[in-house]
Amino acid sequence: MSCGVALAVSLLLSDPNVALAAAQPSAAAEAPVSVAGEPLFADIVARSGALKGVVQGWIDTGVMDQADFAAGPAFAGFRTQAVELAALDMQGHVILKERGTDGDLKCILRGIAEDMPLKVEAVRTAVTPAERRVALDELAYLLNDNVEVITAPPQPPV
Repeated sequence: MSCGVALAVSLLLSDPNVALAAAQPSAAAEAPVSVAGEPLFADIVARSGALKGVVQGWIDTGVMDQADFAAGPAFAGFRTQAVELAALDMQGHVILKERGTDGDLKCILRGIAEDMPLKVEAVRTAVTPAERRVALDELAYLLNDNVEVITAPPQPPV
C-alpha cells in the first residue's frame, strides 16, 4: 500500500464528515447551482426583504396617505436604498452573464434593476393616495419577487 493511499484511508477514518461527504451522490454535471448563498445574492435578498417591510409598513399604517409623503426624509432614504438595490441587481445580472449560467435569473435580475427606479418614481409622482397605494403595491410585489427568484431552487434549462 502506498503512503498516499494509507494517508487517504487514515483521513477517511478519522473525520466522519469526509466519509459523509464521500457517501453523497455526485452532482449531475448539468444540475444548476443556487446562487442564494453567495454574498452578493444574499445581500440582495436581505435588502429586498427589508425594503418590502418598509413599504408594507407604510401601507399598513396609512402613512402613505399623507400628501407630503414622498417629500419626507423617510421616502428620500428609501429611494436611495432602492437605487442601491437596483445597482446590486444589475451587478448580479452581469456576474451571471459573465459566468454564462442561469439565463432566467440573469434576465429577471436585469428586469428588476430596470424596473425598481421606475416603481419608486411612480410612488414619488403619485398625486392621490389611491395612485400611491397602487404604486406601493407594485413596488412591494417587485421587492418580493426579487427575494423569491433568488431563493427559489434553480431549475434545469428546458
